[in-house]
Amino acid sequence: MFNCFGRRYDYRPIDLAHQPSGFGIRHVQALLLFFGLTVAYALRVNLSVAIVAMTDKKAANEDFEEFDWDEKTQSYVLSSFFWGYVITQIPAGQMAQRFGAKVLLLFSLGICSSLAVLTPICANVGGAKLVIGLRIIQGLSQGFIFPSTHTLLSKWAPVSERGRLGTYCYAGAQFGTVVMLAISGVLASSSTGWPGIFYISGAAGVVWSILWFFFGGNSPVEHRSISAEERDFIESSLGNQDHSKKIITPWKAILTSAPMIALTIAHSSHNWGFWTLLTEMPTYMKNVLDLDIKSNALLSSLPYFVMWILSLIFSPISDFLINRQYLSRVTSRKLFNTIGLWIPMVALLGLAYVPKGQTDLAIALLTAAVGINSATYLGFQVNHIDLAPNHAGTMMGITNCAANIMSIIAPLIVGVVLSDAKDPVQWRTVFYISAAVYFCGNLVFIILGKADIQPWNEPQPNKKDDDSEAAVPNNQPTNHTTE
Repeated sequence: MFNCFGRRYDYRPIDLAHQPSGFGIRHVQALLLFFGLTVAYALRVNLSVAIVAMTDKKAANEDFEEFDWDEKTQSYVLSSFFWGYVITQIPAGQMAQRFGAKVLLLFSLGICSSLAVLTPICANVGGAKLVIGLRIIQGLSQGFIFPSTHTLLSKWAPVSERGRLGTYCYAGAQFGTVVMLAISGVLASSSTGWPGIFYISGAAGVVWSILWFFFGGNSPVEHRSISAEERDFIESSLGNQDHSKKIITPWKAILTSAPMIALTIAHSSHNWGFWTLLTEMPTYMKNVLDLDIKSNALLSSLPYFVMWILSLIFSPISDFLINRQYLSRVTSRKLFNTIGLWIPMVALLGLAYVPKGQTDLAIALLTAAVGINSATYLGFQVNHIDLAPNHAGTMMGITNCAANIMSIIAPLIVGVVLSDAKDPVQWRTVFYISAAVYFCGNLVFIILGKADIQPWNEPQPNKKDDDSEAAVPNNQPTNHTTE
């Protein structure tokens, strides 16, 4: 069969009897990637809480500088990370293959972490403009993280363990969000003040980079500490790869495909609501719910903890419904995408009308809006592989690029809408917009979405391959294998 990069994988039967027991080097790689993604997301969200203290010293330790940034300026600062992030999405996969995923991941998090440590200095010297420039560079560097992680998993995770190891790695994203949001308020109110948020998260990234340099590896073949038994197990599981046939990506077919367009719209609508809440929730809690920064940070982390838990619950339910044939694959995708977008839509509409003083109800609705959003992991998030496994990597780059453009626009729209962050009526408009985006995005997915393999999934050899095959006499075998 062909893998998602258009390469032919000759998978061998998995011999579980020869599976090495105990904690192996592949598990070390998964653990390092888990903490790498933990750090990456901590570096993404650290500013969401820090900016509350940076713009109101009374909300935290008053011994540190306060910046007179209006809501529009704050929205620029919060969205600037994604200005750089979208640029490196599509080329990152190819660079990981050419230069090695280990070195890209090392530089990606190393640079991002070092810049985090410099954030307080940049804010003091250059104000919002310099912080925006710094965040853009951080976004550029983090654009390599997911393609690099995916490349590493494809080489380290045996077929029999791919689901588990992949889940362990990517769980670091939600874990990093929870931890950073939970401790940011405490750090801002401590003797370190709001700069401590950036020092701690940056230092954690630097420590991770050192560990990754010594213990990370591009593949089992290149790792010096792996046992022969474990290396043979991984290699025999993945089998030989036939790289003799170069595959051309059918760009026109992908970009004009109705299911692909629906998938891109669903992904983009999800990111709009998700990042609106992630970046603006601390500000909403402080100005509308009148929560101090310690409670603010702890409660801001609660929805992402619930999201992480619910993702572990939704996943086996989806598999059960599909495997027992209670639902077709396409029905399951649309059902869980609807749960993940339309139930949060209802929660946001309810949040828009929460009476002032009903803090518990507001927090419950915020938690539902974010936590239930995890159902989309069983909706659009896996739909790339349903449609075209040979081109799933390229398709993810396209949809993730488009979706993260929404991550830029959404906070900017909030900045335009909010002239007074303490006005619940203005926040009502913010929630209306996100609810409308959720509704439209899922509606398009329901109407146009599919889950069967598309005709353009089949790899088409390039002209050079055709010429080389034509040059082989009819009575001589070619080097290309067929299914």
